[in-house]
Amino acid sequence: MNFEVELKFPVDDLTPIESQLEELGGIIEVPKRQADKYYSHPSRNFAETDEALRIRRVGDQNFITYKGPKVDDSTKTRREIEVPLISGATGAANIVDMFESLGFTPVAEVTKDRRKSHIQYEGFEVLVAMDEVLNLGKFVELEITSGEEDMEAAKEAIAKLAQQLGLSNSERRSYLELILGEK
Repeated sequence: MNFEVELKFPVDDLTPIESQLEELGGIIEVPKRQADKYYSHPSRNFAETDEALRIRRVGDQNFITYKGPKVDDSTKTRREIEVPLISGATGAANIVDMFESLGFTPVAEVTKDRRKSHIQYEGFEVLVAMDEVLNLGKFVELEITSGEEDMEAAKEAIAKLAQQLGLSNSERRSYLELILGEK
């Protein structure tokens, strides 16, 4: 079972982070727009269970993602299952139709422009996402995909990287929770 070990930080400016990542050997990808549509479950309250279900569009690509509850009080570590879907607008429309036919209802949409970089750090491949989120601002996410056996070492690695990059005041709430104003 894989877990997404993650820390997220609000920032005023992404430029210094980009420079530091390049010094660490990272290559900054071109920005890609991600449009996420989140759904509520027909028989349980995802806000209470700390779960999320979304459809993500990135260009012509579509994905469905389930995020389980956070597993600790200091990071955003949680189980994540992401499945690619048929590409194109028709593929996205079909999955929306299926969800809504099954009783899932749309909750909110989160749109962001994301630039990614991958670096090797403390024995892990770290995904660094630099996000400009519509109506929220700029954020940096540090993420390691880890098995349960490496989870603690992954948490230590991203905490150390965050400190090295000068990131502080981590935000445990998801973009969805921030958009909805949840605490």
